[in-house]
Amino acid sequence: MNIKYLVVHCSDTPNGRETTAADIHRWHKERSWDGIGYHAVIKLDGDIEAGRPVYWQGAHADPYNHESLGVCLIGRDQFLPEQMRSLEGLFLALHAEYPDAQIVGHCDLNPHKTCPNFNVKNWWADVLKRNID
Repeated sequence: MNIKYLVVHCSDTPNGRETTAADIHRWHKERSWDGIGYHAVIKLDGDIEAGRPVYWQGAHADPYNHESLGVCLIGRDQFLPEQMRSLEGLFLALHAEYPDAQIVGHCDLNPHKTCPNFNVKNWWADVLKRNID
């Protein structure tokens, strides 16, 4: 797969309600999908759960699924420091593996979405500044 985008999502579940990759897998199966559409899920405590393997095309940002990897933060718009630390570490690793990929929020690829409800491009610029300085 030629990865052009690394996409941040949110589960759009109530803030503070724990949700797992298994829960999302079940929800996506109920929609007649092949299973969880994301490649990783970041739980409230910052634990990262595997979703689809990276070699399996995601189902998270149509029509960009064939050229992207999707990561889902649990919650709607209030993410915990543990989640943001995990997101940072994961995206630094993904960026090292896919240096030409753009880091974006779902809303950057689809103007009808608000997910993940924060400005991913500004967040990523801050991450790079902290990790380069």
